[in-house]
Amino acid sequence: MKAEQPAERIVVHDPQQAVALLNPLRAHILAQMHEPVSAAEIGRLIGETPQKINYHLKALEKVGLVRKTGSRQVRNLVEVLYQAIAKSFVLSDALGFEPETARRMKEDGALSHLVHTSDKLKRDALRLLERSEAGENVHSATLSASVRLADEEARQSFVQDYLEAVRRLTEKYGAASGDADAAEGGSGRGARDGDAASYEVVVAVYPHIREGED
Repeated sequence: MKAEQPAERIVVHDPQQAVALLNPLRAHILAQMHEPVSAAEIGRLIGETPQKINYHLKALEKVGLVRKTGSRQVRNLVEVLYQAIAKSFVLSDALGFEPETARRMKEDGALSHLVHTSDKLKRDALRLLERSEAGENVHSATLSASVRLADEEARQSFVQDYLEAVRRLTEKYGAASGDADAAEGGSGRGARDGDAASYEVVVAVYPHIREGED
């Protein structure tokens, strides 16, 4: 039986689907699923383990954003194939989230992106250390600072100022491929442009964790 083709675009009215789409890693997984794929394939594409991808695929299937399309034999394993139900998703204005719910969804999405980004930073750092140990000159810089933000107004003001500062910086030096993400939780990655080397720019802002805290 021929697999059902994904819709070009779906307007999301279901709150559970909306929450899943606001998770950056799950949204990234969905973007790889225009054709039937396995957890192992997606993992190779985005640099995650099949186990982690499979966990998120199950969550996406539970809310109806992906569906099983079949399976295939790969050596001594049977891989389940999944496909997104649409090529793109738009959140409906009719969802009508309460302000507090919308704020929590945004925060949860940013925290999820922080975890995803920290994993990527560790992988990239290990690769760069290997290149440095092999004799390659690897240019890098780090910045660490703590700030005191008295209340919600101060936190919001800081976030807006930080986003504006990063936007001005990336505009001055130019996003390598024009795809720098100027939103909370975003990061930009570009290819080498002529003789100009492309560098990653990631700034993370999160609550300070005291020694001994989980």
